[in-house]
Amino acid sequence: MDEKKIVIIGAGPTGLGAAYRLKELGYKNFHMYDRNPHIGGLASSFTDSAGFTWDIGGHVMFSHYKYYDKCFEDLMGKDYQENMRECWLRMFDTWVPYPFQNNIRYLPKQACYECLAGLVEAQTKRDYKSAKNFKEFIDAVFGDGIAKYFMTPYNFKVWAHPAEMMNKEWIGERVAVLDYNRAIKNVVMGTDDFGWGPNNTFKFPLFGGTGEFYRRFAKPLEGHYTLNKTLDFINIAKKEVRFSDGEIVKYDQLITAIPLDKLCNDVINGEMPREIKKATKNLKHSGGYMVGVGIKQPCPSTKSWMYFPEDNCPFYRVTYLSNYSKFMTPDHKTHYSLLCETSYSEFKHVDGKTIVEDTIKGLINAGLIKEEDRKDIVDTWVYHADYSYPTPTVERDGILAQAIPFLEQHGIFSRGRFGMWKYEVSNTDHTLMQGVELVNRLLHGEPEVTIGMKYESTTDGRNAAVHERPKVAGSGDPRRAPAASATGKTSPERATVASHPGQSKSLDKAIAGLKEVKSGHRDPGDKAEAHTSEEELGVTTPTKEVAND
Repeated sequence: MDEKKIVIIGAGPTGLGAAYRLKELGYKNFHMYDRNPHIGGLASSFTDSAGFTWDIGGHVMFSHYKYYDKCFEDLMGKDYQENMRECWLRMFDTWVPYPFQNNIRYLPKQACYECLAGLVEAQTKRDYKSAKNFKEFIDAVFGDGIAKYFMTPYNFKVWAHPAEMMNKEWIGERVAVLDYNRAIKNVVMGTDDFGWGPNNTFKFPLFGGTGEFYRRFAKPLEGHYTLNKTLDFINIAKKEVRFSDGEIVKYDQLITAIPLDKLCNDVINGEMPREIKKATKNLKHSGGYMVGVGIKQPCPSTKSWMYFPEDNCPFYRVTYLSNYSKFMTPDHKTHYSLLCETSYSEFKHVDGKTIVEDTIKGLINAGLIKEEDRKDIVDTWVYHADYSYPTPTVERDGILAQAIPFLEQHGIFSRGRFGMWKYEVSNTDHTLMQGVELVNRLLHGEPEVTIGMKYESTTDGRNAAVHERPKVAGSGDPRRAPAASATGKTSPERATVASHPGQSKSLDKAIAGLKEVKSGHRDPGDKAEAHTSEEELGVTTPTKEVAND
């Protein structure tokens, strides 16, 4: 009877993480609601009538957290497999091994020269710390050539917003100094440099796609969630939520994964300051179309996923989803599946009525299928996500610093991919842990780590948010073992140097550190991600830094 009533809105990874942790701690007075007939949110998967299973986007499962790993182990048991990553880019009608900057020898000579020259100039003459936005950051770190041929067009296809609108803070301070000597060597010596990175192996459920993991939260949470329940509004003065069926539920603390702009402008019914409503209206996001194409042919490739920066196709990424598990198609010996992702926004128009045909044409243009393969397409599937990517604009952190503290003063805790609006901590492991860490804070007073925000009291007595780079942000498992070369021996050529969070290293110090690695006085490593989620930024650079959960 002494437990506060905790209501959770949204049964995606954040809500599930919060509910699972509450149940684990023996807390009883909580309930979770979701408008959908299933749990999982944007991490759900669907099996259609043709027998193909589709994810909402190309998810791969690798984790920064022991807790997440334990959840996966407990819920999935042995019903998963580990896959080796095989990642490529499609440019100039050829396949370029990933990561791009280490394999530019595959480009035409003129483009290769421009990329090399630009990279050398950027790393010797430019200072990324003075960059005011993401565009200036790209130019300063990668140079004009890589920006021209890959980084600028690819990131626009992903984000559907101009790079100059985006901040550079979402990438963080751990910016690796790219080894242009390594890039030059690969070109001159004709060597390949791929297959490494923090998620060069990843887990995937045997059955049911990514969503199977989240479906398995249903049993331990039985009796603590209600589906098909649409929220009407939240009354912050009375601390109650009203649903479209007329039911009113009171709460003491409310955890919500509703998009923050909608929460502040459309859902909360009560005293919401005009300046916060106006500010949150300026949050930007992209929508996305996930198009699945099922083909009755043996799979022609062992690739995992591929990036497409050029404008001959609408999608920015394609995944051979059938390579993740043999149970993703009706028969893995005779069928395979391609999952294609296309973004849109007010800056990038996409016609949803023609997206399937546009996607198939793009697959032909990009060399993934041939015109004659059309006859073997036996299934197409479309998922429209009106909220797909939270865009880290230049103004974003200032908006969060206004909205999040105000909501928390009224017992509302906005978390998750769009609840917190921090893309850099929006992988599924991040978002699940946002829910877990919030519960640990509410019940045990423990600090939240993943969201990278601290609250400090100001002179007027109100709490203000201070943003920090979370140590767990970005892609990859910081506990990954050192990378090995093709011969099976660890290669010092695979190590680069990055600045640790909160520190600032000069280029000279970074190069000195690189020489230290090459001389054998420091162990090379592939233990952390230097930038951010590699699936979107498109560049992997391993570092020496070892991070903890």
